[in-house]
Amino acid sequence: MRITIIGDGKLGSTLTEHLSSEGHDVTVIDHQSSVLNHSVNMHDVIGIQGNGASYDVQIEAGVPKSDLVIAATSSDELNILCCITGKKLGAKNTIARVRNPEYAKQLQMMRDELGLSMVVNPEREAAREIARNLRFPSAINIDLFARGRVELVEFRITKDSPIANKTLSQIGSLYKEKFLVCAVNRENEVYIPTGNFVLHEGDRVHVTASAADISSLFTSLGIVQQKVRKVMILGGGRISLYLTRQLTEMGIDVTILEKDAERCQILCEYLPKATIIYGDGTDRELLNEESIGEMDAFVALTGLDEQNIIVSMYAVSCGVQKVLTKIDHILFPEIFSNAGIESVISPIRTAANQIIRFVRAMQNSLSSSNIETLHKLVGNRVEALEFLVKQKAEYVDVPLRKLEIRDNTLIACILRNGMTIIPGGNDVIKLNDRVIVAAKNGNIQDLRDILK
Repeated sequence: MRITIIGDGKLGSTLTEHLSSEGHDVTVIDHQSSVLNHSVNMHDVIGIQGNGASYDVQIEAGVPKSDLVIAATSSDELNILCCITGKKLGAKNTIARVRNPEYAKQLQMMRDELGLSMVVNPEREAAREIARNLRFPSAINIDLFARGRVELVEFRITKDSPIANKTLSQIGSLYKEKFLVCAVNRENEVYIPTGNFVLHEGDRVHVTASAADISSLFTSLGIVQQKVRKVMILGGGRISLYLTRQLTEMGIDVTILEKDAERCQILCEYLPKATIIYGDGTDRELLNEESIGEMDAFVALTGLDEQNIIVSMYAVSCGVQKVLTKIDHILFPEIFSNAGIESVISPIRTAANQIIRFVRAMQNSLSSSNIETLHKLVGNRVEALEFLVKQKAEYVDVPLRKLEIRDNTLIACILRNGMTIIPGGNDVIKLNDRVIVAAKNGNIQDLRDILK
């Protein structure tokens, strides 16, 4: 497909990398030659310097023949204008990044009235992800499928875990809850495990199960579930605002540390139920004064990855049980867990996943299945995808044991008429099923792609 990306910042460059690697014809527009040169040199893309909302620049970039225009500049208004211009010039689909909380209630209207195919708000989605993790603090990360009916939960195998040093086939018969281990991260090596795979202490495992079974499963595994009642947030940006609204509605006490006095005033107006502290949240004395060690959870949300990491490490050292850290830039995720930081949030990754899912669904609109949900796991090395089976295909009504599924690929769950099926060899995929797949080798466009 021909895709035009306007804005080569963090989100734009992430999309450029992913979409060009999947074989799309990508053109990038940005007003800075230095960032454009980097993208052109690193990836097989075309770079156009200029104002992405300009008629002439879009003509030069080939927007009239584009299948998709993605506007990801730092300005919401410019992104909307870019999409309107692109749509008028003939682009088939447009996506705008819109982040301002003041526009949150207008997003559906923007889509309908302005002809946008999608409006992406990375900060709001990140806030939802954080709130979801705080509801289940024993997990490292939680991803949702089938509108929340199935959860993919990541947790670490401890020394005294009842499933340590057992094969997956042994584990399956030990518990009444139906679940499937679909990915394992061991010392930075990633595995899509088979039945004879043995779990070890320190493994980070990704498990799929119904939302109803996850809580019960954690209890069976002896994993303590401590309810979060008090949360401290470092930084008072957009994510903090979205997140605090959700947490206070859940009855959670929230303290925000923000060093900009004007921003504190804005937060006080928008968040009357939260405690807003004016001060530098990287100051150890301030953190101690605000009783960081008594918090159930700490969330680092400043615009600086390094700052978020350092203060998160201090929160861990103070005994905070649940620490979530926003990281968008740093490229060495293996250092986080060594520093005690396990739950990492990336708004850029979240937004990119939404857009990549849309692109794959566009590309295969006439195929036998639609991508409904996409999550990237273990530093983007594993994809977990939800497909809706909408047409008869060669894999429908065939026992799974008879399907030749490619290596490092696993059917993790099947949803049928409200029922969650953790599949075995005799189960089959039927028309209108939702099928969740975990795959180490990405770029799965259609459910057929899991077959050899």
